[in-house]
Amino acid sequence: MKLRFPFALAGLLALALAGCGSPSNASGPDSNGMTTLKVGTIGLSSDAALKIGIEKGFFKAEKLTIEDSTIANPPAGIAAAQSGQLDLAYSPSIPLLNALSQHVPLKVVAAADGYAPADQQPPNLAEVDDTGLFVAKGSPITSPKDLVGKTIAVPARKAQLEVTISKVIKDAGGDPSTVKWTVLDFSSALQSLNSGRVDAAGLVSPFTGKAQSAGDVRLSSPGVAFFKEGAVGLYVSGASTTTKETAALQAFARGINKANAYCNAHLAECQQVGANLTKVPLSDIQSGAHTFWPTSVSITDIQRVNTQLAQLGYLGAPVNLDGVLFK
Repeated sequence: MKLRFPFALAGLLALALAGCGSPSNASGPDSNGMTTLKVGTIGLSSDAALKIGIEKGFFKAEKLTIEDSTIANPPAGIAAAQSGQLDLAYSPSIPLLNALSQHVPLKVVAAADGYAPADQQPPNLAEVDDTGLFVAKGSPITSPKDLVGKTIAVPARKAQLEVTISKVIKDAGGDPSTVKWTVLDFSSALQSLNSGRVDAAGLVSPFTGKAQSAGDVRLSSPGVAFFKEGAVGLYVSGASTTTKETAALQAFARGINKANAYCNAHLAECQQVGANLTKVPLSDIQSGAHTFWPTSVSITDIQRVNTQLAQLGYLGAPVNLDGVLFK
């Protein structure tokens, strides 16, 4: 079983082109010495660091003008980056690895979000993981192992929540291949969980908080259990951009690393920016898992995911990661 895009890459490319306008084709600095980079995100609160980098002048100091836009989903962003419609696109490591397995030429330029080093994480991993695997209040299910043969709601098949939940089931001694996966949006998943139509649900913040308020039980924090630490969300570029805009991408990495460090040191300010971006109440963001913004990407971060995807059967074999990190 291989992890596939929910649509063909060509179809996603058409979708991406519709939302991104003309190709970037940046030709270097303008008369003021500024280079414009088009950056696509998917509308997460962690996008606060990119906004902070723009507002605080971190990119301007690197002679960059950032034009940011929202893309429907990571595969669409990957397609736009591959085609050069975007200079950089946000992608978690799972869809990135799937794209690399299909020989899409991408390079990782910088980290967008992730988890703090393991030795800096609190004992309660729910404080750092914005995902959760929940069962209803009073459920006889007390371990991920008990989900063998049960029905679990996820927002998409073979995407991050299914993959990470499969891992925690396997680690608990269960067989994830016996699970009956059902695709539901988070509101419907929560309703189905509390009405008994599904046995468990994979949720993200703020729905994790709503589940806890309803008395539902968190079985696991599958995100941090799977990724452990380091960069998860990444800024990636296609081959044409990495060839033509080497200096600008190096400058972007310096600028976003400064912004990421700033957000780690000024969490409340960046939470407010994230609330403004996503239109999610600030109280919901503050009560959920705290975002961590890595200031570097290690090949170990990506290889860890690569190995687990192959072990779980979502990739036929680990992807060759030689040269995937842009320098």
